[in-house]
Amino acid sequence: MELIQTTDHLANVCKALGKDPHIAVDTEFMRESTFWPQLCLIQAAGSKAEVLIDPMADGISLEPFLELLRKQDTVKVFHACRQDLEIFFHKGTELIPDPLFDTQIAASAVGLGDSISYDNLVREMLGREIDKGSRFTDWSRRPLSERQAEYALADVTHLRDLYPQLREKLSETGRESWLTEEMRLLTNPETYRMAPEDAWKRLKPRKTSAKWLAAMKTAAQWREMEAQTRDMPRSRVMKDDGIYELAQAAPTSTEQLAALRAVPKGFERSKPAERLLTMMREAMEKPEDHAPKLARQTHLPPNIGPVVELLKVLLRAVAEEEGVAPRLIATVPDLEQIAASDKADVPAMSGWRYKVFGETALKLKRGELALILERGKVVTVELED
Repeated sequence: MELIQTTDHLANVCKALGKDPHIAVDTEFMRESTFWPQLCLIQAAGSKAEVLIDPMADGISLEPFLELLRKQDTVKVFHACRQDLEIFFHKGTELIPDPLFDTQIAASAVGLGDSISYDNLVREMLGREIDKGSRFTDWSRRPLSERQAEYALADVTHLRDLYPQLREKLSETGRESWLTEEMRLLTNPETYRMAPEDAWKRLKPRKTSAKWLAAMKTAAQWREMEAQTRDMPRSRVMKDDGIYELAQAAPTSTEQLAALRAVPKGFERSKPAERLLTMMREAMEKPEDHAPKLARQTHLPPNIGPVVELLKVLLRAVAEEEGVAPRLIATVPDLEQIAASDKADVPAMSGWRYKVFGETALKLKRGELALILERGKVVTVELED
């Protein structure tokens, strides 16, 4: 077991890891008191090297490892990797490891459970138990204990061994394309960009007037800018309830700001308050120009309930046949949209989901097939003209 704390050592190890067709990667990080995740440890395992990388070591550059993540002929294997990718995206100039394999998504595609935990996947496929004793440890403290190091390294050694088995199962079931489609969201840079002007999307609008929406968007943008710049959690800048209060009051003066319950005493005289008021004054000059454009709510046609219920039965039958969780294929809101329109803009109407469910759902709507019970099992039957 190696703890890498110098750039030269890291570069040498990355050369060895880069010779493997696949490597397993995991991270340990802290973010309770910061906006940006504090990267505390990187674990990596290939066929000839199993290492722990200390990103907190004085003077170390992670560039050799980031270059390894970019290497096109080495598959990078993660489990439930969204937060890991967010870290590397911001560390490596919008880096997204490529090619990429997520074992949680792969396990879901081959019918091992929806969003299966790492522990359960290791137990199911490798017959190994994971020591959970160091799960909630403070990874920023040094030195790491032997137990911490063993726990961290086990994460990637198990992951390395899971990959070939999951890849084989995907091949056997013909579902490699399922994984490819599911990975598109994870590998889309927009998934990890945190533009302050889009921060309002994290909140649920409570009113639709231009003034309220413009004030809400401005308050959320201000909070996001403050949180990112000062590297602190959004809630420490201002809680969501405070954002809604700012949206309601739309304060443009220190007096108006000071009168709000969400604002601590004296805040109105601070630099952050000054920045907030400047932004709010600009927004309130032309609220219509600053208000976000909300998507129109789709009103479902009346008497659609029976169609939705039929689609639910079809979904359960298809999911059972495919050996996957129903919600991996479609959600109830998806079914409502499909019941309302043959051109519903939902995941179930494109890609592999359309092939296994969406196409059949449309035939059921058009009366081209029926659902019947055959020996206690729901099956579909094509109807003749």
